[in-house]
Amino acid sequence: MGSKYHVVFVPKYRRRVIDGTLRRQIGGILRELCRQVGIELSERHTMPDHIHPCLSIPWKFSVADTVVLLKGKSAVRIHREFLGQKRNFTGLHFRAKGFCVSTVGLDGQVLRAYIRHQEAEERRIEHLHIRGL
Repeated sequence: MGSKYHVVFVPKYRRRVIDGTLRRQIGGILRELCRQVGIELSERHTMPDHIHPCLSIPWKFSVADTVVLLKGKSAVRIHREFLGQKRNFTGLHFRAKGFCVSTVGLDGQVLRAYIRHQEAEERRIEHLHIRGL
């Protein structure tokens, strides 16, 4: 198909706003957007303050343009479906401007496990900080 990439993107100011209904529905939003543009979403995990998709992007697409498209289209859907905004999105930014992307090579299994277990790892780290370790 194409090259595989691990992408991380966050809400504006990395606010912890991805919870409840939105957290359950964001996977469907991303899967549908990926299907529409011909991208394979092989793994995804949503945290309260970031999203980890693992994407297989065809060679003909720019990675940056693809991520910007997914972020932009998903933000519009989130505004429409969860924030009640039908039009005029000026000043309403769900997403931050930047993103992190890395290629997935031979360590694909390790990366997919990392994405799946991200929440448990974050809880473990928070627990250590609370205990002062």
